[in-house]
Amino acid sequence: MRKKLASLIGGTLLCVFALSSCYTYTSVVGDGAQGNKEVTEWNHYVIYGLAPVGVSDSKEMADGAENYEVTTRQTFVNGLVSGLTFGIYTPTTTTVKK
Repeated sequence: MRKKLASLIGGTLLCVFALSSCYTYTSVVGDGAQGNKEVTEWNHYVIYGLAPVGVSDSKEMADGAENYEVTTRQTFVNGLVSGLTFGIYTPTTTTVKK
């Protein structure tokens, strides 16, 4: 019985780690990034990302540039923080490359 339970728990943990992932969303504005200057900020959400508390403004981060690239992603650190808070606080990271 113990071996079966340990096997079930091990299989469940394997599935959780194998099926979890970080997501990335990229938007290109104008002709895209013309240089390699980057500005990065965290976005703050609660309740598994359903309610935004503080979200970065990509236009403000671009500082008037007409051509830039916006990437929003959940990094490993964001996922770790989300996991440690059991999804109560779920941050993401936005990077604007000009």
